[in-house]
Amino acid sequence: ISHYRYSDMEIAAFLISSASYMTSSELLSLSSAMAEAGTKLTWDRPMVVDKHCIGGIPGNRTSMVVVPIVAAHGLMIPKTSSRAITSPAGTADTMEVLARVDLGVDEMKEVVNACHGCLVWGGHVNLSPADDILISVERTLSLDTREQMVASIMSKKLAAGSTHLLIDLPVGPAAKVKTSTEAMRLRKLFEFVGDHFGIAVEVVTTDGRQPIGWGIGPVLEAKDVMAVLGNDPEAPSDLREKSLRLAAHVLENDPDLRGGTGYLRARQLLESGAALKQMHKIIDAQGPSPCRNDLGALHMDIPSPDDGVIVGIDCLRLNRLARLAGAPIDKGAGIRILKKVGDRVDRGEPLYRIHAFEPSEYELAVTTAKLDSGYQID
Repeated sequence: ISHYRYSDMEIAAFLISSASYMTSSELLSLSSAMAEAGTKLTWDRPMVVDKHCIGGIPGNRTSMVVVPIVAAHGLMIPKTSSRAITSPAGTADTMEVLARVDLGVDEMKEVVNACHGCLVWGGHVNLSPADDILISVERTLSLDTREQMVASIMSKKLAAGSTHLLIDLPVGPAAKVKTSTEAMRLRKLFEFVGDHFGIAVEVVTTDGRQPIGWGIGPVLEAKDVMAVLGNDPEAPSDLREKSLRLAAHVLENDPDLRGGTGYLRARQLLESGAALKQMHKIIDAQGPSPCRNDLGALHMDIPSPDDGVIVGIDCLRLNRLARLAGAPIDKGAGIRILKKVGDRVDRGEPLYRIHAFEPSEYELAVTTAKLDSGYQID
């Protein structure tokens, strides 16, 4: 697969048969083979920490806050991230607004040795290359089985040389994982594979009922991240709080922070400015961004169709609208959220603002949003 010797149809046949039934030993073999097919990173530290979110929640850029916090503490966290496949932004797309992300293996190691961490695009480092090929076929088929997801994530972490891994599992009606029962099954699979390969895996379930932060799309999400790191009073509190809690879990792998002191340490590193300083250090080490970072000049507010309280937000719908507006190809395209679940709104009051560069994409996104805003108001 990694040498492109199979057609998409043959890969589809493999994926569909795997989706029908995959044994535990087959899952372990697939994870191992995928990791062995590409680059395998080794580090001169006994502990290499990492975090991963299974995705699906717009604006969920916690990695870009967690990495500088953890690196500022002194733990090694070489974070390789993906670009967007069906979402308006992957972590690599958003980080690219601030710094270069297409680093090679040697460049990545230099950054990590200098800064204790990095935020780079995994595709350029060639970790588990078969995974990207499998994903491209899975998306076309709308396949997203538990076993394939676990093999995909764990093969990349195995290849990255991670020893301790935190998995963020958002649960919600429009998230990839919709119930607590599904979350428990997925957690067991991650722990099973982690135990086999000697990776200490911790899985936390988080609120996946609505977007995180104010922005959807690379530039808007980068603004949220830097606002949180800069302790801006206007920074999104949900992104700040979730990032602190995830960072606390990662930090508590340090034996000196056992006993629940990880959260206090994470907050101290954020509020003192140490995390922001570390982020600037990582940005400088990775090099200047090759991208423009201005917001789409074409913009329109989408109004509430009714009076009432917002009781639900369709994450999939907002993802689609942001992509229609041009994200992530146009990094300044996307959605600026103005109202969240629990907020009271009046008819005609803005729910969110669409940004775009291209008139055709702008008109399509606005027209689609007016047909269905993605907001449930009661």
